[in-house]
Amino acid sequence: EFDGVKIFVRPVKDYRFVIVFRGQGLGGNCADSDPQQTGRPPLEVTGADTASRKTAAVANEFIAEARLRLAGLEPANGVLTRGYDVFPDMPQMQEIYKLNPACIAVYPDYKGVSRLIGMKVHEQGQDTIAQEFDILEQTFADHDFFFVHIKKTDSYGEDGNFDGKVHVIEELDAQLPRLLALKPDVIVVTGDHSTPALLKSHSWHPLPLLIHANYCRRDGVAEFSERACASGGLGRIPHVSIMPLAMANALKMLKFGA
Repeated sequence: EFDGVKIFVRPVKDYRFVIVFRGQGLGGNCADSDPQQTGRPPLEVTGADTASRKTAAVANEFIAEARLRLAGLEPANGVLTRGYDVFPDMPQMQEIYKLNPACIAVYPDYKGVSRLIGMKVHEQGQDTIAQEFDILEQTFADHDFFFVHIKKTDSYGEDGNFDGKVHVIEELDAQLPRLLALKPDVIVVTGDHSTPALLKSHSWHPLPLLIHANYCRRDGVAEFSERACASGGLGRIPHVSIMPLAMANALKMLKFGA
């Protein structure tokens, strides 16, 4: 506890953890302490407004105390913090899309985001891609929307491990017949950002997007890749346009457009 603010640390997965700051007058508009570059010291946390400056001061005290307690330990002797925010009041998928959604993911970050927007989150037995598809098959009749997340393409991209990334994509490809056998009305395949192994980081490159449904207008693309999708019939669209297209192809909209 620092300055009347209680702090809780919860392990997540691998090297990640969550810190909860609980107290009065706190804000979430804080800069990260992660310099995003190996060999550079952690940055000081700063706040952009009065409430966030209070959070930043407490965070800096916590980081300093963590370094004292972890001094001399391996493989980590300190902590980096990023992604500050207050608990959001998010609209629910049930309210916006009238869906009964579910999340199947290995990594806790995506489970947390999914829970915030009202998805049923499956917590256990999904450490591999095959296990994720096991859960999909077992629960397919219970929901009308599934978010299935594959993490390792991003992880291997950040590691610069091109062959590892290829292997994960091939591993996912091997599971697709199981998905098709379920006969979903709409299948959407895409990502939240590019992570080229060449750059070892997230990048600005546009993402391939595939929408498969009975009512899709076919284009001339015969494979799923960045280069092929660049000439696809969807063109370049923002992420927020994907759900209306998916809903329309599922015939879940009374009318598309004005």
